[in-house]
Amino acid sequence: MHNFDVAIIGGGPAGSTLGTLIKKYAPNASVVILEREQFPREHVGESQLPLIGSILEEMGVWEKVEAANFPIKIGATYRWGQTDDLWDFEFLPGKDFVGSERPAKYEGERRKTAFQVERSIYDKILLDHARECGCEVRENTGVTQVRHQDGVINGLMTPEGEVTAKYYVDGSGNSAILRRALGVTVDEPSRLKNVAFWSYWDDAEWAVTLGKGGTRVNVMSLGYGWIWFIPISATRASVGLVMPAEVYKNKKLRPEEIYLEAVQSEALISKLLRQATQQGPVHGTKDWSFVANQMAGPNWYLVGEAAGFADPILAAGLTLTHTGARELAYILVDHLKGGNDPSWLASHYEVTQQKRIRQHIRFADYWYTANGHFSELKEFVSEIAKDAGLELSPNEAFQWLGTGGFINDDWRVARVATFALGATKQLTQFFGGGEATWELSKYNRFKADLSGAEIETVPAFHNGQILVKQTLRRGDQVLPLVGVYQRLAEFLQSERTAEEVRGYLASACPSPATYTNGLEVLEAMVVSGWVLGRSQSGHPNFPIATPHQSEVIHQNQDRLEEMMIS
Repeated sequence: MHNFDVAIIGGGPAGSTLGTLIKKYAPNASVVILEREQFPREHVGESQLPLIGSILEEMGVWEKVEAANFPIKIGATYRWGQTDDLWDFEFLPGKDFVGSERPAKYEGERRKTAFQVERSIYDKILLDHARECGCEVRENTGVTQVRHQDGVINGLMTPEGEVTAKYYVDGSGNSAILRRALGVTVDEPSRLKNVAFWSYWDDAEWAVTLGKGGTRVNVMSLGYGWIWFIPISATRASVGLVMPAEVYKNKKLRPEEIYLEAVQSEALISKLLRQATQQGPVHGTKDWSFVANQMAGPNWYLVGEAAGFADPILAAGLTLTHTGARELAYILVDHLKGGNDPSWLASHYEVTQQKRIRQHIRFADYWYTANGHFSELKEFVSEIAKDAGLELSPNEAFQWLGTGGFINDDWRVARVATFALGATKQLTQFFGGGEATWELSKYNRFKADLSGAEIETVPAFHNGQILVKQTLRRGDQVLPLVGVYQRLAEFLQSERTAEEVRGYLASACPSPATYTNGLEVLEAMVVSGWVLGRSQSGHPNFPIATPHQSEVIHQNQDRLEEMMIS
């Protein structure tokens, strides 16, 4: 019998992030990580988003990951929608990215970028770091049986004997060891059923090099699917094909044949691989989206892809995994120290993770509906809205998506599926044509409306501590009483003119970035009904519009266009 405070199934990014942060904030806690494979091992899911950097820094592993010299992700280049033009979606203007000598510290522009990682190397760095931080890591140790009764885990059987713990966590990815053993069901909110095939190529060219080590992921739409091209080292690339499962079945070809045919047919990708050699087999999986209907029990939790999966078009997988594991670490540390009400924390964890995954699924569905090559998918988002009792067109449904998504658990900004509200409006405008509208622009008088709202307490996670914060809830709408949200709610207790609001935001949010965030927060509050707007004749409305191109979303101007033409 081997007894621990926390037993984690799976040594991938979910398990290693969780274990590392538990040991950081509760050094005396005993943590075991049970991993059925021996690292390093290949794994798909190489493209990251900027939020991960702050978590790597908190884990104390940033310098080790940076020393691996992974390509720095500035953003992505897409051929998508109803045009064959190439568009860049960037975290910061690529033309301005300089980059420090590597390995670089987590500061300056590196806080706004991400990595494109070779998972065999990345995952081993994280797991070895968890071991160095004090976790007991057992590789080549699969869980052969889960002993449970009435929803309570009593032990995990392994070839080395039984492991027991106060708390058990399923971070086993698609294997979902605990989830399946407990019979937890999943919801598949999208009808979009894709399959993915991928392989790795050595001596591949980068489509573009920006500053010192910076580049972009490439996503190219085909008539029946899309291809990703992700540089994961100076010469190595991950190249994958995503397509509807029905299309795959109808082609009646082997995965290898479908994959190579697609790679060779895409002009840009094939040129990047013209001197490259395919290494290893073509891997395949179904990758359709799902959400577990239960993510926490009396003494167990789900984390990472065991809890849910969103279509990879937005590269959200690792971000959801690291973020969820970080917050679960805070929760388990609090449990072990006998802090807050465990059921309150478990409920918050479950609701938050489910909401995040569903947001990414909804936004991915919208992304597909906006692609002219996926015309058979055009009704996905409106069907999602229909489930909520609304009859909306796809573009109207996207506006509805915003009403439930922009004020969420990230209280610093108004965003959905990692896209800030302003960027989301620009995407809608780009994909749907016409002009994206702001509710702010319709009015010149604004006043907070908090009637009928009830105060609700929620946890916030900071420096190893769980802070109790207040929000207002009215139906499904939640208003955080922190930051710009709180300041605007207080300022707008009395009706204010558009000029007064603009002046207040200029003083409260003095930099261009914080001012833009203030506008987005106010727009989210108007759309969600926390601020009422009206228009009085003879006075100017709020002057705001969405540009068709910006510094971070714009038509591609670098070497990619030249390669497409040549």
